[in-house]
Amino acid sequence: MSMTIRALAPASIGNFAAGFDLMGAALAPLDGSLWGDVVSATAARETSLEVTGPYAHLMPLIPSQNLVLKTFDFMREALKAKGLPCPEVAFTLQKNLPRSSGIGSSASSIVATLVACQVLLGEPFTRSELLGLAGRAESLVSGSVHLDNVAPALHGGLLLLVPGEAGSSKPRALPWPAELVIVVVHPQMELATELARKVMPDLLPLSEALYFAQNLAAFVHALHTKDQEIFVRCLRDVLAEPRRADLVPGFRAVQSAALEAGALGCTLSGSGPSVFAVAESAEHGEEVAAAIQAAFTTAGYESEARLCGVDPQGARVLA
Repeated sequence: MSMTIRALAPASIGNFAAGFDLMGAALAPLDGSLWGDVVSATAARETSLEVTGPYAHLMPLIPSQNLVLKTFDFMREALKAKGLPCPEVAFTLQKNLPRSSGIGSSASSIVATLVACQVLLGEPFTRSELLGLAGRAESLVSGSVHLDNVAPALHGGLLLLVPGEAGSSKPRALPWPAELVIVVVHPQMELATELARKVMPDLLPLSEALYFAQNLAAFVHALHTKDQEIFVRCLRDVLAEPRRADLVPGFRAVQSAALEAGALGCTLSGSGPSVFAVAESAEHGEEVAAAIQAAFTTAGYESEARLCGVDPQGARVLA
């Protein structure tokens, strides 16, 4: 009987506040549930894909267009480069995250595929190699390589991408205050990552580049020193949010509602349309979530809210 490996990769927030393309967080709901896509992989006579789950109907009708099989193609290439064989694999994708949502839907599918295959094939890749493959697959969705979703989905935690050799990026864990709650609200709309990236400029004025660097550096400093005043002041997106706010109807009213409810900060989750806010406790988080959802309702959109912490584990094999 063929062995089946099931892997889950958590939802995530890219562009985490101050860190456009450089910082991301894996999410773990406070209720103890697992939130992310699940991929099952079984050695088979031919490669195939079945899609299930609440968002299966939104996936491409042609299996070869699905990120699971596209990611597997990258793995085949990498195995061939190592001189290693690659069996045919039957996949099942349980699609639990909505697409174009700003909560790492594509990253979750990609990373769950990589981790399931990594175990099924006897772990032929290093973690660094897996991250590189994930970045390549993610670029198919966004139009360019960025790791701020796939890195936390793979490794867990709140991660900062620091410079590596030859322009590469390496993830480093940042401390996250355990008492703080991340309120994630997804309105019933889609915003393609590639579209959201098109509104970003190729070049920045020197003053804006310095402002972004100052805000990011101060935020990282605040995390390490537990300086709440600086943390609150720098828990913001000074680079992408001003350019993307109009892509999410009602966003400014939503943000104002969150702040009026006492949130420490509120901005777009990834490229949107989901938003996230930071609350001081679970009880406070419920109040912030209600305020955000009411504002989205006023804007004409139903929404779903989750109270989360930072998932320290990242992708995992399920029993």
